[in-house]
Amino acid sequence: MTSPAALCYAGFWVRVFAAIVDLIVLAIPLSVFVSFLAVAKGIPLAFLELHPGEPPSAIISAFGKPSLFLILLFFVLSGWLYFALLESSPWQGTIGKKLFGLYVADTQGDPPTFMRTSRRFLAGRFLVHVPYCGVFYFSLDCICAGLTPSKQSLHDLIAGCLVLRKNNGVLLREESVPGSNRISRPADDLNP
Repeated sequence: MTSPAALCYAGFWVRVFAAIVDLIVLAIPLSVFVSFLAVAKGIPLAFLELHPGEPPSAIISAFGKPSLFLILLFFVLSGWLYFALLESSPWQGTIGKKLFGLYVADTQGDPPTFMRTSRRFLAGRFLVHVPYCGVFYFSLDCICAGLTPSKQSLHDLIAGCLVLRKNNGVLLREESVPGSNRISRPADDLNP
């Protein structure tokens, strides 16, 4: 167990930047999968003719509903393995978290298990993909991360996890870490 005085909660914005990096990392295997699927269906040119802003009916007609389900399934499974395996590994975080000096721990500061990080994924990123309630859940999750004292998102609260800062990431160093997010011991509160 890590000493509570040594723990530093990760704030909302640094988590957002780490999540953006992780989405870019996950987009690579997803784009390869979609490309192979388009070639397998014999529609690589139709796939290349799709542009941002196309109505959903154009995408559905190009791929078909079963293929879109396969793409979503691939994205959810690859995301689950990416987050759960890396967060329960000795790294205790994804590539995005490592770049910003973040790591995932249980509420005692110990490394999380694969089951705990899987629960964290299912309670967070998986629920975002549920039609109609996903946007509401994502908004509530972000609000929790910004407002709770321990900077826990809803999926962190459900899984019993914390996202903490090591202050030695590639893109973020100790001198830029505000002291306001640190966990203080009761004795620290008595000393001015």
